[in-house]
Amino acid sequence: MRVDLFDFDLPEERIALRPAEPRDAARLLVVGPESFLDAQVRDLPGFLRRGDVLVVNDAKVIPAQLFGWRRRGAQKARIEATLHKREDGSHWRAFVRPAKKVKLGEKIVFGETREGAACLAGALWADVAEKNDGELLLSFNLSGPALDDAIFALGHMPLPPYIAARRAEDARDAGDYQTLFAEKSGAVAAPTAGLHFTPELVAAVEKAGATLEKVTLLVGAGTFLPVKADDTAGHKMHAEWGSVEAEVAARLNAARAAGGRIVAVGTTSLRILESAADASGAIKPFSGDTAIFITPGYKFRAVDALMTNFHLPRSTLFMLVSAFAGLERMKAAYAHAIEKKYRFYSYGDACLLLRGYE
Repeated sequence: MRVDLFDFDLPEERIALRPAEPRDAARLLVVGPESFLDAQVRDLPGFLRRGDVLVVNDAKVIPAQLFGWRRRGAQKARIEATLHKREDGSHWRAFVRPAKKVKLGEKIVFGETREGAACLAGALWADVAEKNDGELLLSFNLSGPALDDAIFALGHMPLPPYIAARRAEDARDAGDYQTLFAEKSGAVAAPTAGLHFTPELVAAVEKAGATLEKVTLLVGAGTFLPVKADDTAGHKMHAEWGSVEAEVAARLNAARAAGGRIVAVGTTSLRILESAADASGAIKPFSGDTAIFITPGYKFRAVDALMTNFHLPRSTLFMLVSAFAGLERMKAAYAHAIEKKYRFYSYGDACLLLRGYE
């Protein structure tokens, strides 16, 4: 499909720079077969049925943005690296700026804060093991837990570019950009639909007769990359690691067989569930990489409803929701959200997409 079909105009003031307080006070646009309903996230239990299962992503965001230097003789140049996928104990794939000036085999020394003050300077460094456009494979001098500790000591929370361009990261983001369910370290972007949940909302969901299950998709920075191709067939997704445990898969299949709906909380939960489902719709245990790219025409197998935030124009995520609910329906929903002054993107409001139409 042509990528320009997924374009729309969004006023800059609709981009949220901070989350709602409390989190479940965010607005919720319920997109039904024939109408839109304006609600709040805390109203979510009222749209669930007894036996439904909400599936959340338990990925934990790491401070994946690192600042450092490369030296070439007497010259020193500043480098910004955003880790996006761990390959093994000591290797990470990263988006680097300025990537063109970095050479294969060069060493990048990390340990500089955004303000330039030394912070464990020289304790962490990496060799450039591979180079592919703006993406590098970094081979670190540390491995395993020691590398994790260094990243947490030196790294910055990787705010999405549409927020980082308008304000600096601060201490609030360390908590704001983490979900209630965060357990599995390694994500470099938050599964943002989960940001809306509070203990009170979880209790209300369970009181309504629904349950929660956890899956993992370690969201990579590739989720923010623009689609540069003119046609969706020309776009390549970056792989991300995910898992669905056997016990979780069994409970989800049993719930669906009993008439319950699988409600994915976020596009990340949806993508790992669809990656784990077989042709019949049965969810299988899964552990490994997925680069699933969902566009209109895709036949959903595992998910019956989707709660998600509002996404960027021409993005793979807007393509996904258009596949789930219909392109024209989603364009109408987003136009309604803009008119009603909903807040967009990672710290913004949410929508609940209910199937029943193409």
